[in-house]
Amino acid sequence: MCFAAVIDNNVIAACVFQRRSHTSFELMNIAVQPAYQTQGTGSKLLAYAIAEIKYKGVKIIELGTGAFGHQLSFYQKLGFRVESVIKNHLLENYPKPIFENGIQHKDMLRLTLHLKDIT
Repeated sequence: MCFAAVIDNNVIAACVFQRRSHTSFELMNIAVQPAYQTQGTGSKLLAYAIAEIKYKGVKIIELGTGAFGHQLSFYQKLGFRVESVIKNHLLENYPKPIFENGIQHKDMLRLTLHLKDIT
């Protein structure tokens, strides 16, 4: 399932989900064009997608992200909570190192949003 934010027939943001079970989806990717970042575009799009997914009867949304950085706080502001840590996932599954603020990402955090907690 894919959701997009569009202005003048141009996609400025998109998020993609994959069904994991009858009651759960996984957020696979979210991206916002650089010119629209830090303006709430991604937050509004993801909040809309969460509401639509909840309406379809889904109970849980899961995702994986790095163990620190702006992505983690982005998801936490929307209600996602850390469920588990997969040690060395980014070291073992990505061909190139990923750095943020001079620190290498190594572990993946698995986050979960229980939609019953969302009003």
